[in-house]
Amino acid sequence: MPDQHAPALRRQDWLWLLAIWAVAVATLMLRVYSRGEGPLFADTDDAMRMVVVRDLLAGQGWYDLVQHRLNIPYGAEIHWSRLIDVPLAAMVALFSLITTQANAMLLAGTIWPLALLAVVLWLSARIALEIVGRDGLLPALVLPVLSPAILAEFNPGRVDHHNVIILLTLAALWTVLVSLRRPRFAIGAGLVIATGMGGAVESLPVVIAAVLAIGLFYVFDPVHKRTLGLFGVAFAVGMWANLAIVRPPSRWLESACDMISPVYVLAGFAIGAAYIVVAALPTPRAAWQRLGLLAVLGLAAAAIVALVYPQCLAGPYGQLDPWLQTHWLGAISEAKTWHVALREMPGYALSVGIPALLALVIAAIAFWREPGKRQQWLTLLVFLLLLNIVMLAQIRGSRLAVIPAMPAAAWLIVSVRRAYLARPSVLPALGLLGSWLAFSGVIIAILVVVTSNAFPGVVAGIPQNDGNKRACLAASAFVDLAPLPPERIMTPIDLGAHMLLETDHAVVSAPYHRNQQGVLDTFAFFNGPVDGAKAIAAERGLGLLVTCPTMPEMAGQADRAKPALVDLLRDGDLPEWLVDVSLEGPLRVYAILP
Repeated sequence: MPDQHAPALRRQDWLWLLAIWAVAVATLMLRVYSRGEGPLFADTDDAMRMVVVRDLLAGQGWYDLVQHRLNIPYGAEIHWSRLIDVPLAAMVALFSLITTQANAMLLAGTIWPLALLAVVLWLSARIALEIVGRDGLLPALVLPVLSPAILAEFNPGRVDHHNVIILLTLAALWTVLVSLRRPRFAIGAGLVIATGMGGAVESLPVVIAAVLAIGLFYVFDPVHKRTLGLFGVAFAVGMWANLAIVRPPSRWLESACDMISPVYVLAGFAIGAAYIVVAALPTPRAAWQRLGLLAVLGLAAAAIVALVYPQCLAGPYGQLDPWLQTHWLGAISEAKTWHVALREMPGYALSVGIPALLALVIAAIAFWREPGKRQQWLTLLVFLLLLNIVMLAQIRGSRLAVIPAMPAAAWLIVSVRRAYLARPSVLPALGLLGSWLAFSGVIIAILVVVTSNAFPGVVAGIPQNDGNKRACLAASAFVDLAPLPPERIMTPIDLGAHMLLETDHAVVSAPYHRNQQGVLDTFAFFNGPVDGAKAIAAERGLGLLVTCPTMPEMAGQADRAKPALVDLLRDGDLPEWLVDVSLEGPLRVYAILP
């Protein structure tokens, strides 16, 4: 029987964890609050999350996911989980007892991601103990806070779901690993990955990795039959429970490819049933027979889901308007492939790609060199392989691919350190330094920037974000608009969420794919014929146009045959139905005349 106990965190380990977390917190706080005036909730998704939280506290129904001030006058349903709204709403409600709701939101937005980071570091430490041993604790604690992909998701103000999904990814890896020696942890693994799917479909590769890893446990050793059954039951029940959290019973059969729905619940039930059946059947003697049995049942489960819901084979955005897929989603930097990102933003692409891809190689070496822990390393390999594939397909997958790389990094550093201690010399010392640097994403990014500045013909330049638009998103930019009676407003797409957060006005669009018509109308309003813009304003009953000239959306095109509204706004050549009523501040405000 496998060892039932793993090394526990000692007092000194806890002190290291708290010290590293405290340094990370201080660094992140300094980074955010030293920028000068600007929004805490800088990302549109973070702003919209707080809009959702505020609406929930104001009495919007639990199952009512419609943003009634978005896509005015029709409203638009979004697909976010209430699970993340609950802790944020609880903190805002608590802090509102001692300060204003606006300040309470800022406090909640600051505390939430930093608290999640502490849990992530704890999970990273537990996984290192499970695979590498106590010597791997320090790199497992230090390296996550040296990754741009991780730090970016735990900044104060980062309240979108991505940091929660990172945490659940680590929790899934840890519970799967522990289930090797304690089968009941398979229940936790099933519930964790189901919760991840309830939070966002970006957890799908994590779900697949966990399902494959648990199945391979049984293939390698039939003693894990009970683990297989417990996981199957927990996963199936967890998927249904997460559907019940998001949808009322009357909508349980309403399919959707971009969120938890019957599509994914059916998959969970099919996989869960397959694992329960295998656990109940007599165990085949040969490993290939066990693998064949699981493969047949797994393919049958996939075929059932594909036959019942073929529309989801095109992915979560398969139902999106083709024009938007090409001209909108295709232009989003985080949706680009890794090799495209390597050309356009090499600092970031290399800082996440080198650790994630190198970890895959290191885990394979460890799998070969440590026969006593081959199932643990195989588990990590499965997670790393699937998450690296996603990262290569879309660079945003890096935020999940980097964090499971830390156990492999810790193993490499420990192995090289032992070699150095056994024979102290220059070469092993350089190897030890290199093993740290190879997984220190921040250092890699800095080296790329320095190289690009020194040799501009060798390394492409690093695109710089235009910090000027931050002024348009700060609360102070809306002080003149906020006191006005609620109005229907056209804004650039990336300004919409902050308009909803900072005022009581309604907008046509924000960057959410379920608001297809609002996004299409916004593109047409700014970039189509001017007469068409006026028609859209009349159809939607718009009273104001508010723009941020420093946003990329407002750049216009100099070579357009016939100027669009965005070109006229840039040149100050307004049509007769627009009147500039702007006051001081970064935003431009125009009254829309009948």
